[in-house]
Amino acid sequence: MIGYVTVGVSDMDRAKNFYCELLKDMGASVTADMDRIAFIGKSMAEPMIAVCLPYDEEPNHPGNGNMVAITAGSKEAVDALYAKAIELGATCDGEPGQRIPDVFYGAYVKDPDGNKLAFFVFG
Repeated sequence: MIGYVTVGVSDMDRAKNFYCELLKDMGASVTADMDRIAFIGKSMAEPMIAVCLPYDEEPNHPGNGNMVAITAGSKEAVDALYAKAIELGATCDGEPGQRIPDVFYGAYVKDPDGNKLAFFVFG
């Protein structure tokens, strides 16, 4: 049901590099780039993340309670995405771990602009 999720950023080049590097092992790259907004994903026909400079030209502000959750496929992939995000300049917002026994394993980071991401797998 979700076509794309947009997060506001302060530096387009830094944001595109962060998300492309973070998600490249999942087959993601910039699928469309229109100066103030860029879409990153596998194709325009699949869910994507968009990074953009705010339309009103005011500074971006991460939403309190907003989060983009990225399915990882395995606990090892959650760990790898978390480590890669930290390596790329994200900050920890919850180390990888079993959150709900036998149901949900996840990790949380904030990207260089403070947008919250989750990497998760059910199980």
